[in-house]
Parts: sequence; C-alpha cells; structure tokens
Amino acid sequence: MKVILTTVALLLSVAATMSADVAQPAARQAAPDFTLPTAQGKSVRLSALKGQVVLLDFWATWCAGCKVEIPWFMEFQRTYQSKGLSAVGVAMDEDGWRTITPYLKEHPINYAIVTGDPAIAEHYGVTALPITVLIDRAGRVAATHRGLVDKTTFEKDLRRLLEEGK
Repeated sequence: MKVILTTVALLLSVAATMSADVAQPAARQAAPDFTLPTAQGKSVRLSALKGQVVLLDFWATWCAGCKVEIPWFMEFQRTYQSKGLSAVGVAMDEDGWRTITPYLKEHPINYAIVTGDPAIAEHYGVTALPITVLIDRAGRVAATHRGLVDKTTFEKDLRRLLEEGK
C-alpha cells in the first residue's frame, strides 16, 4: 500500500510541474501590460490583444525545452488563430536580436516574436525557461505553465479559454 501511495504522489507531483490548472475567471488577475519591439521595428502591446486569448511564451534560442514547445505553439497558432488565439514569443536571449535574428532565419516562427527584458521577466515571474502564460480574452492570467508543457493538456486548456466568452 505504501508503494502505491508513493507512486501516486510521485505521478501527481510530475503532472503538477507539467501543467497548470486554468483558474476560474473570478480568481484571475490582470496580466501586466507591456510594449516590446519586434525585429521589424514595430511593437507588440499586450493590451491591444484584448478580446483574444494570448499564448505568451517566454523562450530563448539556447533553451532545449523551448525548442520542443515552439512547433506545438506554431501548430496551435495555425489551428486556433481564426478562433481568437494570438501567440506571442518573448525571446529572453541576453544578446537580443543579434542572437535571435539568425535563429529565426534558420527556424521561422509563424507568430509574433519580441525581445524581453528584466522588467517583463520580473512582472511574469520568469526565473527559468520555458514559461508559458495563457491570458484570457479579458486580459487576465488564466494559467502559467512552468517548464516543458504537456501538449495534450496544454491544448485542452487553450481550447477551454477559446470557448469562454464566445
């Protein structure tokens, strides 16, 4: 019996690191607004995306887990953009565009990429990568996934948010 309980506890702790529950709407807090630059000299302002579900992905070119997730997020962008999804990648590379631009030429990404800074990292509690934040249509943080996400669970959370407020 002790072995079974230990195994169940271990499985639950592993699952908890891979997924975050989507908070009930009343429990959600406003996502910190930001304006960050794109490689094209434009900017992305989070508050301008209100009315859409935002997949906010904090990543870096050197992050192995990020490289696993990005193709999934590209798939989600293709599949759910027409339903109101906007994915935004916040690249946290210290060298900024000097490192990010060559990476994007070799590995194109189909959603907006901006460069992050220490202030946005602090606002979103980014202490390690990857971190992915799901923001609801009202601009509130619905879930924060730390570490490599479980694709199936993450997509379920994403679809749930896309169905809210239709």
